[in-house]
Amino acid sequence: MMEFLSQYGLFLAKTVTLTVAIVAIVSFILAAAIRQRQSPAEGIEVKNINDHYRDMSDTLDHAMLSKPELKARRKADKKSNKAKEKALKRGDEPKRKRLFVLDFDGDIRGSEVSTLREEITALLTVATTHDEVVIRLESGGGLVHAYGLAASQLTRIKDRNIPLTVAVDKVAASGGYLMACVADKIIAAPFSIIGSIGVITQIPNFHRLLKKHDVDFEQVTAGEFKRTITMFGESTDKAREKLKQEVEDTHALFKDFVKQQRPVVELSEIATGEYWLGKRAHELNLVGCTWYE
Repeated sequence: MMEFLSQYGLFLAKTVTLTVAIVAIVSFILAAAIRQRQSPAEGIEVKNINDHYRDMSDTLDHAMLSKPELKARRKADKKSNKAKEKALKRGDEPKRKRLFVLDFDGDIRGSEVSTLREEITALLTVATTHDEVVIRLESGGGLVHAYGLAASQLTRIKDRNIPLTVAVDKVAASGGYLMACVADKIIAAPFSIIGSIGVITQIPNFHRLLKKHDVDFEQVTAGEFKRTITMFGESTDKAREKLKQEVEDTHALFKDFVKQQRPVVELSEIATGEYWLGKRAHELNLVGCTWYE
């Protein structure tokens, strides 16, 4: 009797543990979805970069120059500004090129895409072909549809014939490079991570664990390939092959897009899923130049 109770208690503990694990996974997915839906729309913050660097210069001048030198410097600046204002009123001042700088720091879900879309929409209401847009991009990639949308947002700038430059300090890989390759010019730090032109899908499968504990998982679908590999269903060779085909097709589209945007690359060399540091990426024409060039 005691052995039976012991075995029953062990079975009950395993069942409870398994149930809690499944509930925790489902709860995590639902909570993430709810947070994403409820996150409030962010506003757009616009800063004048000229003012930022001017303030830095003034701070250094104040620390380094003597009072007479500082006074003379300010007097000269004031005189120069007045001359520019008069020339502008007369129409003698040539139209200055404006540089619009946007930041994109992407996560695996491409959460910044909605913000990027709003920023570009606002930018296109004022930018002209005389101006230039720089995207400071940092991303190791993520969901295909999210980064496909992000890349399409950058093509909106190109479609207006506005010069577009992407600057990479650390990483523009996979979906990040899908975005970067849209630019007219890609500038990368010598040791930044560039490339990873490949596609991956991975998912844990608990089917054997459920079967071991006599837990059934029911899934009803209409359409032969509505589902292929799932977390709880049994994985079949046919389903694996179908999923493999989908991954290969996505990779083909990825390669076509890169080749269209950067005809100078040799796909057989760079579309292997590998990544390179900025210097090597430049040698493979993945980027236009590095900071030192």
